[in-house]
Amino acid sequence: MSDAAIEEVSVLSSIYCRDGEFQIVQQSAQDGLVVQLNCTGGRGGKLNVSAVFHLDPSYPSCPPHISISTTGLSKIQCHNIRQKLMTRAAELPPEPMLLQLVEYLQECVEQTEDQTEEQDGTGEEKNNQQEWTAVLLLDHIRSRNRYIGLLERWSQQLQLTCRLLLGRNPLIILLGERPNIKEFCHHLKTVKVDVDSSGKKCKERMMKVLAETPYSSLCQHSLQGFIVKDYKSLSELTAVFEELNLAELYQQMLPTLSVSSPMR
Repeated sequence: MSDAAIEEVSVLSSIYCRDGEFQIVQQSAQDGLVVQLNCTGGRGGKLNVSAVFHLDPSYPSCPPHISISTTGLSKIQCHNIRQKLMTRAAELPPEPMLLQLVEYLQECVEQTEDQTEEQDGTGEEKNNQQEWTAVLLLDHIRSRNRYIGLLERWSQQLQLTCRLLLGRNPLIILLGERPNIKEFCHHLKTVKVDVDSSGKKCKERMMKVLAETPYSSLCQHSLQGFIVKDYKSLSELTAVFEELNLAELYQQMLPTLSVSSPMR
């Protein structure tokens, strides 16, 4: 990580110095730096905005990966804001740019808030019929054959494309209609899919939805059927998401994944 990048992070932490406003989520020579900014935005500062910036070791030669979440705005609106920030970052010269991106983030939140209209029933139905991509974090897989068999059967019944990633953090990548994804998650929490440490059958009540976003046509040909893949390191996991053209979704879930069960 360059001295300029480290200095920029230091400046940002001094500006957003209130409790819980700024934190370094992850830092390593191999994977770079992940920082999270929690601030207020929108008209009158009524919205809570969370921005996560993943700075590769080569930053600022390459722009940061960005994920955005905020109260009061939908996931689609947050997705659109993140797209605008990624575009702006790619347009800026290869020099420290976090402060500029944070300022632009505030502008985007205000513009989106001004354009927000209440979604009627027809709009909600259309949203449900859209295809979505979701990433689920499982607590454990002890009875591997039974567990995988159930996941494959559910994905076929619900017409979902599924990629099961087995490693320190068992992950499921799902592609399909949003109500079917929700039904898949409901199955996990209500059906005894695995066994606990004492060998008794148990449900997957600790499952978490790490990220979800409207379907991207980029992964149409790379994420198909039901596939199981083992991974041994964070770099291998990163490579899987990049291969599926889901790098942006991966950056969105990375902070939660790192906190849940950090990998070396």
